[in-house]
Amino acid sequence: MGGLDEELDEIRKRKLEELKRRYLVGSESRTTPVELTAENFEPAIRRNRIVVVDLWAEWCPPCRMMEPVIEELARDYAGKVLFGKLNVDENAEIAVKYSVSGIPTFLFFNNGKLVDRVTGAVPRRYIEQKINSLLASGEVNR
Repeated sequence: MGGLDEELDEIRKRKLEELKRRYLVGSESRTTPVELTAENFEPAIRRNRIVVVDLWAEWCPPCRMMEPVIEELARDYAGKVLFGKLNVDENAEIAVKYSVSGIPTFLFFNNGKLVDRVTGAVPRRYIEQKINSLLASGEVNR
């Protein structure tokens, strides 16, 4: 019976880690973009002061081109900005809600409000300027 208990404990641990990755989307120590879905999108933008959402699709070459840029930014701004990736093919309702007509589109949220957007493959410094502007705005966390 001991083997079964150990196996169940291991399954519980894996499931708990999966749920944490899926629903706990705070920016405090996140060094990689979080996968956003219709389920965790709203909590992510509400719980974090600054959020940058990359709306993308698997079939989109400019989206793939921007992927390493977003990953670098997530590492560089860990603890200050939450970066999320939202697949528009799997979460079309969010793309419609935010009137996204081309990808990649980057949505910038400050204290839960959409404050800026960028569409297309752009240089890292362009996105970074927008992030630094939001960080400098000095608004306190809610």
